[in-house]
Amino acid sequence: MTDERGASANVLEARGVVFTHGTPPLETRVLHGVDLDIAPGELTVLMGPSGSGKTTLISILAGLLRPTRGRVVLGGSEISAMDDAEVTAVRRRTLGFVFQAFHLFPALTATDNVAEVLALSGTPIRVAREKARALLTRFGLEARLDHRPGELSAGQRQRVAIARAIVTSPRLVIADEPTVALDGPTAASVMELLREYVSAGTSVVLVTHDVRLVRASDRVVALEDGRVAYDGRGLAANPHGAPSGHDIHPPTPRSSEPVAGPEGA
Repeated sequence: MTDERGASANVLEARGVVFTHGTPPLETRVLHGVDLDIAPGELTVLMGPSGSGKTTLISILAGLLRPTRGRVVLGGSEISAMDDAEVTAVRRRTLGFVFQAFHLFPALTATDNVAEVLALSGTPIRVAREKARALLTRFGLEARLDHRPGELSAGQRQRVAIARAIVTSPRLVIADEPTVALDGPTAASVMELLREYVSAGTSVVLVTHDVRLVRASDRVVALEDGRVAYDGRGLAANPHGAPSGHDIHPPTPRSSEPVAGPEGA
């Protein structure tokens, strides 16, 4: 997708992304030439069985890992051709990332874990803390604002991590298994809040095995053996479609590779 000047309007573009471990003849290929575009204001669910390359792919898309071959453009900047400092600068102004292991600062309170991201972007600390407290309250953590990660449950830590990723209203949020530690009602409230950000123009990519998230998605992408096996509309974009991720089937193959839908994710 391009704008009227011919420049890409996508938040993220990946072309021919290959990633390998080791060296020949013991080389193991994890990703096989993945192409992926993420448009503004789109909630994409990335699914696939364990070992399909999901975590490797999002790490490359976020600039946390360099592809062996291929091109990645994030927010108009080709991060695959940048050094680490340049990638960090692009990531800080463009991306919010939710790690599966949370990666919260153990010595900081929930409030300061979220406020720190705003402070790094130049927001005065008092204002940053006010914004952090307001967002954490929306996540139902008003009674845990001054607790450190070691004093929080896994589900509470997960909500702090998600709040930290979205507090700057980035153009793109990538989250690795963001609901794995959440019960049904809490997961639903988190998804409702993420949909608000999507409606405001933020793009969200959720890596998950949770087929419930398909119901809130605009798009579903499935990986299999390091390749895109399915790329189609999610149920939020097609509310009269299939009732669950298991019923979504790709209409036509994109290549000669075998096609598999999200079942087995």
